[in-house]
Formats: sequence, C-alpha cells, structure tokens
Amino acid sequence: MKFKFYSIFTLVILSACMAYGGNPDRQGQAGASELLMNPWARSSGLHSMSTSSVTGVEAMRINIAGLSRIKNFEVGLTNCKLYTGTGMNLNSLGLGFKMGKSGALGVEFASLDFGQIPVTTVNQPGGTGGTFSPSFFQLGVGYSLTYANKISVGALVRFVSESIQDVSSSGVAIDAGVQYVSGTEDNFRLGISLRNIGSPMEFGGEGLTVRRPNPDNAGGVDYELSYDARGASFELPSMLNLGTSYDYYVGEENFIRGLANFTSNAFSKDQIGAGLEFSFRKLVVLRASYKTDLGSTDTDTRGIYYTGLAGGASVEVPITKGGSSNLGLDYAYRSTSVYKGTHNFTLRFSF
Repeated sequence: MKFKFYSIFTLVILSACMAYGGNPDRQGQAGASELLMNPWARSSGLHSMSTSSVTGVEAMRINIAGLSRIKNFEVGLTNCKLYTGTGMNLNSLGLGFKMGKSGALGVEFASLDFGQIPVTTVNQPGGTGGTFSPSFFQLGVGYSLTYANKISVGALVRFVSESIQDVSSSGVAIDAGVQYVSGTEDNFRLGISLRNIGSPMEFGGEGLTVRRPNPDNAGGVDYELSYDARGASFELPSMLNLGTSYDYYVGEENFIRGLANFTSNAFSKDQIGAGLEFSFRKLVVLRASYKTDLGSTDTDTRGIYYTGLAGGASVEVPITKGGSSNLGLDYAYRSTSVYKGTHNFTLRFSF
C-alpha cells in the first residue's frame, strides 16, 4: 500500500508541474517532433489515447507502465506510412523481456525515413542532380514494475539523434508513467504518463560554418576566414497524458472498451478525445476513435494535419496450444486534412 501511495503521489506532483508548464505563446517552438509520432498500430487506431490500457512493447511509446503486463517475451516490428504521398516512413522495433514475476525491461529503436531529397544550392535552385536523406533515429530503454496486479509504474530513457551529412543534434528524453487497474474483471483502468522531459537540443557541425573575407587584410593580402554560426537551442515536445477506460463484458470473453484521454502539450494546444474497442474472444479487435485540439476554430487549422478520426483492427493467432504463444497482426488508419492519411502496420510475437 505504501508503494502504491508514494507512486501515485509522485506522479500527481509531477503531473501538476507539467500541466502548468505550458504556455500558449510558445506554441510551435519545440523541436524533435518525431517524438510525438506513433509507429504502433494498436494505439494509433485510438489516436495514441490508450494511456490507461496500453500493454506490451508499444507501451514504451504511450505509457511505459504498461510494459510489465507482457507474458514472458514480446517482440514487435512496425511500419508507419506517414502522410501517404510524401514518401515518409517511421519504422520501429521493440523488444520486451519479463524480469522476475512483476518486472519487465524493454528496448525500442525507431527510425524516420524521409526518402531521397534533391540537393539544391543558391546557384542551382533546381537541383544539382544529387540527393540526400536525413538520419533521424531514437533508442529507448525502459523498465516497468507491476505491484499486486493493480498498479504498474515505469520509466524510460530515450536517446534522440537528428543529422544530415555535416549538421547534427542529439539529446536525451525521459518518460514516466503509472497505470491503475480495478474491478472484479479488471474493468476499470486509469493511466498517467509524462513524456519527452529532457534537456534542450542544439544543431552544430561544419554545415553551419561560413567563409567571409578577412576584414583586416594586413599587408594588402586578401583571404577568407571561417566563421562558426551557432544554432539556436530548442526544447523537446513535452506532454502529459491522463486517460481512463472501462470494459463492459458481453459473455465471458467478449467486451467493449470505452476510453477517454486528455493531453496537455507544453508547446501546442491541448487535446481531448475518446474511443471504443470491441474484442471478440481476444482473437479479433476493432477500434475507432476521435480526438480534437482544444481551442481550435474552423479558421485556425494551421499545422493540424489529422482531422480527428482514426480506426483500426487486430487479429491474434495462437501458435501453440492453450494460447501461450500468439502472433498478432495490427492495422490502423488516421485521416489527414492533406495527403492521403497515415497507415500503420504492426507484426507482434509474444509467448
């Protein structure tokens, strides 16, 4: 009970600090926005609002506390086709290992693929004929612990890197989360997660070096000097998620899950949404959700790519008797105001 009390107390205090840390005047000033992208299909079908119910390796992207609710081992491989038509893809690999009866260790690697971008210069704005591709990747390591099957807590450290040939930036982000489960059949769930808390990042490298004539050409000799231009630092897109869900059982194995979630963004508008999941014998799951930005108007849509609608489905295929090992296939679609939506595909294996 003391463990439960102190865990919830700590998360509530941190949540309060985070909730008042945002400022509408700072909207759009954060960088490393790939930290907000979700490659996993199950939670993407719910617009990443499964703070209270997410489990397994994809919990490392939504609420690390859910990682410890895996069986023994879980591996997931996913591909997210961002804004279909742009050629951008977000790929991720996640591994989760049970440690003891109640703990779990997880590792997630994610990489953002921009495709091939034409090289342009001041003298050749139409392109030089060459191409380049930025390298954006993340590596996260997290640990989660479940106490008395009722409360789970966890923390994750994520290394972030962004670079092109001669300019790069790196940083470290920290996530923390808690999930609480109650009810005769674990019907009621409550989740809190803090994400992307870290130090500012700053770009640097030879690409920011410029050459200018020497202002003091002693002896009448003209030559150039190299000057290093310092890039401005930028914050990580910190956020607080508060979510709850309730499962209504139809029979012994089928249930309908209703969920709601509130997101407080430090550098963008807050969001609120709700979703539904229908699970048929834990073999087929259907999802639908809607999320909106608070304070948005019909004329104030700059930077809002998603229209608010999302949906998806999952199929669980037992590969051993008794269902101790499963193969999962997940798909999600999120509609966008431009391009042709975002598609997520995930392959999971657990035993």
